[in-house]
Amino acid sequence: MLVFAGVVPHPPLLIPTIGKENIDKLKKTIRAFDILEEDLNEADPDTIIVISPHGELSPDNFIINTNENYVSNFHDFGDFSTELKFKSDLQFINQLKSQNETTLPIQLTYDENLDHGVAVPLYYLTRKNKNRRIVPINYCFSSYEQQVEFGEALKEACFSLEKKYAIIASGDLSHRLSKNAPSGFSPKAKEFDKKLIQALKKKSVDSLIGMDQGLIEEAGECGLRSILVLMGAIKNMNYDFQVLSYESPFGVGYLVGEVKLK
Repeated sequence: MLVFAGVVPHPPLLIPTIGKENIDKLKKTIRAFDILEEDLNEADPDTIIVISPHGELSPDNFIINTNENYVSNFHDFGDFSTELKFKSDLQFINQLKSQNETTLPIQLTYDENLDHGVAVPLYYLTRKNKNRRIVPINYCFSSYEQQVEFGEALKEACFSLEKKYAIIASGDLSHRLSKNAPSGFSPKAKEFDKKLIQALKKKSVDSLIGMDQGLIEEAGECGLRSILVLMGAIKNMNYDFQVLSYESPFGVGYLVGEVKLK
């Protein structure tokens, strides 16, 4: 069954050995991760499913990493000391694949290494329990409707097994919120973040699917599809969405939110 869900950012700067003096500018986000981790541990899932916009991406296929063991490091960001290890939940992956063999484009891959869209959130969410199994999934660039459909398939798989699952949508919001932002500044970036957060609070999948494409492109986001997958998974469930923090000290929108299942 599905017992926990949340939305998180994934800037490598959140890792202390990478962020260093910049870590102080992310206090709200770190505090929100503390709360999210505490609530996740209370829900006590057996497995954490993470939807990431990085790593191996396909235009048409949702990619699931089926390696039995995973390693996450941050060598690409100059950190050669931080390393995390996890085990896969192959039972869940097989269940999801078999239930959707002819209806959804799912591609299985094998890679020991986790991308930072998975690794950064797990750094914070597994500090007190490193034994949870994980399922790393990369969304694809098919329609928004299919992201929602894939989320619904995730929920079905969660409820068809006698285990407890958490789904984490990893993704940053607009990358263009200030002049020092990595993708430059857009006056529409703030509007995108506001509308996305409002849609989450109102539990409105249609608002996200129908969002103006020009606004989305102006935002330069990477989290919308992860969030659409999550919205599909919690669709028709009884919940409230709680914003734990939102900040943008480096011109990128960092949202930490929890789906409070009832």
